[in-house]
Amino acid sequence: MELHVINTGNLKLDGGAMFGVVPKVMWQKVYPADENNLCNWSMRCLLAVDGDRKILIDCGIGDKQDQKFLNNMHLNGDDNLHASLANVGYIADDITDVVLTHLHFDHCGGAVKYNTDRTGYEPSFKNATYWVGRAHWELANKPNAREKASFLKENFVPLMEAGKIKFVDSDTTLFPGFSVKIFNGHTAGQMIPFIKYKDKTIVYMADLMPAAVHIPLAYVISYDTQPLVSLAEKEDFLNEALAKDYILFFEHDIYNECCNLHATEKGIRPKEFFSLENV
Repeated sequence: MELHVINTGNLKLDGGAMFGVVPKVMWQKVYPADENNLCNWSMRCLLAVDGDRKILIDCGIGDKQDQKFLNNMHLNGDDNLHASLANVGYIADDITDVVLTHLHFDHCGGAVKYNTDRTGYEPSFKNATYWVGRAHWELANKPNAREKASFLKENFVPLMEAGKIKFVDSDTTLFPGFSVKIFNGHTAGQMIPFIKYKDKTIVYMADLMPAAVHIPLAYVISYDTQPLVSLAEKEDFLNEALAKDYILFFEHDIYNECCNLHATEKGIRPKEFFSLENV
């Protein structure tokens, strides 16, 4: 198994929203905001290559939304999905599988693109199967009022119309050395990938914990639809991760790519920060 980091650019989100009930005087010290209270977050995807199988986990925000929407996200950085794939020697047509942790726009926007004459949409990865949690798919198509703005149907309905989606109902192994577990606190049916790599387990954190600063239990983001479920899921995961020496790979942490964990008098905390290439 080979793993390649696929950077797709950054976006800015309100600091208060990303840190929930934790006061700014505390989180500002570890994840600073700008003068508009916006923090910068990466959209870091991951490509797993195992023989002929090329598995892309999440795919960033894409570029098909209107300029007003993209401006509101304060996109920044020089990276984009397809250039990052090219940097590690692959093109879109090489991708055999796309695992979408969930269907919020910053995780799945790159899954769909305009067709050639921009009259409609088509899958960005024409040779790929797209894997989505079934419960999450049902939510995305009939969203609650709180999450509705995060689900843009042009990001995922064309995948179904093209016959490209396979659903995941529960914790399972999708491919050898590549399994997913379902978490429901952030949004119903979020899939978190667990990947065997160099005798370690790499966990793609998605929005279970967007960044290393979210490891302390109280740091639950305001976007989570069931914060007490998030809290319980996070506590269980951290205990498992510590016991099994998992490596956490962060999708949204602009400062830190990976970390391992250790127990401290304040609870489970990051032990060391490092890049995936140093695993």
